[in-house]
Amino acid sequence: MIIGHISDTHILAPASDHPAAQLRADCLRRCIADINRQQPDVVIFTGDTVQHGAPEEYAHLRELLAPLQAPLYLIPGNRDDNAALRSAFSDRPYLPEEGGFLHYVIDDHAIRLIAIDSTLPGERMGVFCPARQAWLEAALSDQPERPTMLFIHHPPFDIDDHYVGGYRRPEDASALAGVVSRHPQVKGLLCGHVHCVTERSWSGTVGCVMSSIAVDVRKDGGETEASGPLYLLHHVSGESGLLSRTRRAEHTR
Repeated sequence: MIIGHISDTHILAPASDHPAAQLRADCLRRCIADINRQQPDVVIFTGDTVQHGAPEEYAHLRELLAPLQAPLYLIPGNRDDNAALRSAFSDRPYLPEEGGFLHYVIDDHAIRLIAIDSTLPGERMGVFCPARQAWLEAALSDQPERPTMLFIHHPPFDIDDHYVGGYRRPEDASALAGVVSRHPQVKGLLCGHVHCVTERSWSGTVGCVMSSIAVDVRKDGGETEASGPLYLLHHVSGESGLLSRTRRAEHTR
C-alpha cells in the first residue's frame, strides 16, 4: 500500500494580506498535482491544515484539495478548529459527527488506518489523555492481527533541540508509547507539527514526521520558493513494514 503524506499547509484565506498567503496555496496546489501523478492508494493529512481555524480558510483549503484523486484522511493540528474543520468536511463520513475528539478508524484498505486527535482548544502542545488512551487501546485490540498505520499531529518524541517535550504532560507521550508497544501490528506512526522531515525507531515501530508543505515555515533549511515544496510517500506492507521517501513536487507550469 502506498500512502501520500502531507502536513502543515497553514492555508490562509484568499483575501488575506499575509505575504505568504499565495505562496502557501501554490505549494499545496503543486503537491496535489504531483501526488496525482504518483497515484498513491490514500493521502493522509497530519494537521495544521489552515492558519487560524477560520471558515474562509477551510473553504479555500477545500478548493485546493478538490483535484486530489486518492482518498483523503485528515486529522486536526493545534492550528485547526475541530468544529470548523468538521463543518467544512462534513461530507467525509469518517469524521465523527459528535464528541470532542476527531478520532477514527479506516478499515477499507490493505493496511488499517487509525487517526488520533492530539489537540485541545487553546493548547499548542500535544495531549493524549486517559480517554484517548482507552480509545486507542480498544481500537488496536479490536484487530490485533491486522497491519496498522497510526497518524497524529504531535510527535511523541523529541526532535533535535527545536522540539523537546512536545506534550503538555510528559506522561501523555509515555502513555502513547506504552499503548503502541503492546500492539506489534503497528507498522508506523505518521506525524506533522515540527516542520521538518524526521524518521526514527520508536516504541517498537517507526515514527515518521512530515515537514511543512508551506516552504516559508519549514525548518529543514535551504528551502526557498524556487526549490519548491515536498511531501512524503510511504510504502507499507505487513512483511517489510514502513519504507518512506521524500518527493519534491514538480513545477506545474
